[in-house]
Amino acid sequence: MQRDFLGSGWAFPVQQDQVGRVALNREDDNIQDSIWIILATAPGERIMRPDFGCGVHRLVFALDDSATRASIASEVRLAVIRWEPRVDVLSVDVTSGVPEDALLIRLHYRVRRTNNFFNLVYPFYLSRGLR
Repeated sequence: MQRDFLGSGWAFPVQQDQVGRVALNREDDNIQDSIWIILATAPGERIMRPDFGCGVHRLVFALDDSATRASIASEVRLAVIRWEPRVDVLSVDVTSGVPEDALLIRLHYRVRRTNNFFNLVYPFYLSRGLR
């Protein structure tokens, strides 16, 4: 089945393939990498696109409470809706992780063109920033 419409791009993190070229990913892997990049990028970090990214980074050092978790969920939902048009966000859940200063962001999404469902778990560290 031809699925070129889902796109392809550089693999994340950037690496070489078996013949020394930049490794590429395709289809659903490309979408997942795109979402990961959105979540890992703070607005203002990219000079040519200062509005790109997710606003969760301003919540580093925030208290681990329901208000912070709701803010994180909202920021993730808005960023993915804005920057990844190939998916529909179904839900965003934020729960405690290990170690105790980590929150796990669980994003459930549907790829629009194929109706395939996926989830992504993104760790967010309140006291140490992103790893």
